[in-house]
Amino acid sequence: MTSDVAVDDSGEGYPDVVRVGAPTERRNPLSLDLDLMPTRDVLRVINEADRRVPEAVTAVLDELTETVEFGVRALRAGHRVHYFGAGTSGRLGVLDAAELAPTFNSPKHWFCAHIAGGPSAMWQAVENAEDDEAAGSAEAKDCVQDGDLVIGLAASGRTPYVLGALRTARALGAATVLLCANPAADAAGEVDVFIGVATGPEVVTGSTRMKAATAQKLVLNAFSTAVMVRLGRVYSNLMIDVVATNAKLRGRMISILMEATGCSEDVSRQALTDTGGDLKIALVSLVSGAGVDEARTALARSAHQVRGALALLAP
Repeated sequence: MTSDVAVDDSGEGYPDVVRVGAPTERRNPLSLDLDLMPTRDVLRVINEADRRVPEAVTAVLDELTETVEFGVRALRAGHRVHYFGAGTSGRLGVLDAAELAPTFNSPKHWFCAHIAGGPSAMWQAVENAEDDEAAGSAEAKDCVQDGDLVIGLAASGRTPYVLGALRTARALGAATVLLCANPAADAAGEVDVFIGVATGPEVVTGSTRMKAATAQKLVLNAFSTAVMVRLGRVYSNLMIDVVATNAKLRGRMISILMEATGCSEDVSRQALTDTGGDLKIALVSLVSGAGVDEARTALARSAHQVRGALALLAP
């Protein structure tokens, strides 16, 4: 069965339509009388459906592992990760990319999010933007380079804007991934990694902002976090590259340093003062016993990997 069935309507002035046969467009038998249910039952049905999403993500961990390896390889080589999406899927890509710099202090050019219709599509639907395969292709041609990783986000697995970007990116030499909620998507064979999360019919038919979007958020969270872990921006399970832009985050830096080193609050505060607020240098200095300059040099020699720097400073 194909993902889409094009329908030619001969009605005067009626635009072309596409009927999508993805699982997300089918009716969920557990919510057929949703509009007749008491509020508590509506919430129960939604919650029970949501509980199945993590299990569906578990089934694609092998594909997600491969995607993380592609991402690490691209960033280590000086390339970038791109998200191309439309509608809710595109907004989730923008959200994931936007959160990485403040959380992990990742360079802003590492993760680039592209949404059909441009920035205004974050707040309102842009008519026919997702149907514009040429626009996705043109945007990829403008920004994607050989060695990049391009991840397409499309609940149905058939969004033309997304597929246009993926096809052009692959022709340019980028690694490509398609993340969708349709395990039978026709485009599965056109990418290096296909992640089809089987979230099934939505509680509200076709409303892919629900389970399909939840699955995409879980996958993107896991993907980008694992990439940051692999790139040394986490020590143990602590955010050692957090950007302290407010009082709460400055307090978190002290707490992280205390947890990681076992030092007192006063010692941790002083270490951050001595390093100009650089948590990584303070951490390496306190754990190794080395001076601030030695710690800074060791981090530079180890590509800013804390464990690598500590190994260099070990007796």
